[in-house]
Amino acid sequence: MKRFKGSGLVLIVLLILAAQAVQAAPVKITYWQYFYQSKVDLMNDLIKQFEAQNPDIKVEQVTFPYESYNQKVATSIPVGEGPDVINLYGGWLPMYVKAGYIQPLPQAQFTDSYMKASYFPFVLDAVNFGGKLYSAPTAVRSLALIWNKKLFKEAGLDPEKPPRTLDELADYARKLSKYDGQGNLIQAGLAMQPNGQGHSWLRDVLFRQFGGAPYDATGRKVAYDSAQGVAALQWYMDRIMKDKVGYPNFLTDDVTAFKAQKAAMTIDGSFRIGTFKALSDLEWGVAELPSNKGVQSNFASFWTHAIVSGVKGKQLDASVKFLKFITSPEAMEQWLARVGELPANPKIAQAHKDDPLTSVFMKGLSYAHSTIFVDEAGQRTLFVDMIDEINLKGTKVADALRQTAAKEQKLIDDFWAK
Repeated sequence: MKRFKGSGLVLIVLLILAAQAVQAAPVKITYWQYFYQSKVDLMNDLIKQFEAQNPDIKVEQVTFPYESYNQKVATSIPVGEGPDVINLYGGWLPMYVKAGYIQPLPQAQFTDSYMKASYFPFVLDAVNFGGKLYSAPTAVRSLALIWNKKLFKEAGLDPEKPPRTLDELADYARKLSKYDGQGNLIQAGLAMQPNGQGHSWLRDVLFRQFGGAPYDATGRKVAYDSAQGVAALQWYMDRIMKDKVGYPNFLTDDVTAFKAQKAAMTIDGSFRIGTFKALSDLEWGVAELPSNKGVQSNFASFWTHAIVSGVKGKQLDASVKFLKFITSPEAMEQWLARVGELPANPKIAQAHKDDPLTSVFMKGLSYAHSTIFVDEAGQRTLFVDMIDEINLKGTKVADALRQTAAKEQKLIDDFWAK
């Protein structure tokens, strides 16, 4: 009997210790984002900071190549093998919501007043789907003209005076281009990379600067198949085919060419600030996108964070805490300093209005547009293929634009019909 009582006591103690161990075990959550070195490094540091403040939560970061990211999402989340918190491109939200990958942000923690005080208005419009808010970004980006001051000097151009208009841009690009004895381009005056930021420049900037628009007010009807759209695309293709100042995949891509100082100018996003700052031998500057007959336009975009569908209980509570931390003012400041993307909170962004680099991208936000894609990769590919069709096969600009508009309209219609 005594032996039984002793065994029972031991059992009780063991149960208590086991319960305490379970209670003390930290909640583990997983965060996914695509691989971009400066973002991965910063997120690792943010996770350390978060875990120091929340010792009861552990966060694992997992990354995938951009090209296979959505495929990994599609094969993992539906079977419950995905993350708790995920990073996604803002233009993918319709696809992620309709596919059931993510859940609305908990209204108790992400109230209307909290969101309005934390984000630019265009962000709130972009993350709203069916009257519910689905994500929260840390940073936003816009486009700008980035130029190499050393190559400007070599071409006899003032290194402190970049082109301000499209006419000047074309003129500068011609002067900055170099060719070998066989006429092959060896230095691009202007990087022309449609699968980089080139398709955004054409879609949301040039179409508008020539008097048109990429889509109607609903965003569901293609509007660039017009005389204005033809004029914009013709201007773009003339730089590739007539002036030969750059072409798709010159030296692999636009970023590689600019880093190697073989491209004198490029159109790129604020997220390149960190990349180019790290190059000590690169003299470069940033200017607002050249206007056309006084018309300015820009493209605003962002990567945003959401909580995956099916996350609940302690994982949901931990995910909410983590999401709020990585979108906090402190995180936005670190994101700006190390990645170069602009704070998604306008008040924080305004505090950096005098920075010579970020202030230029901030100016672009004031007249920027944000396209919401139903299939960003598919819609981008249509533009890349259109440019190849004209450049490599000699298809007329108007014909290629009309064909692309019809293909994209079908893609959009099919998405909303499901």
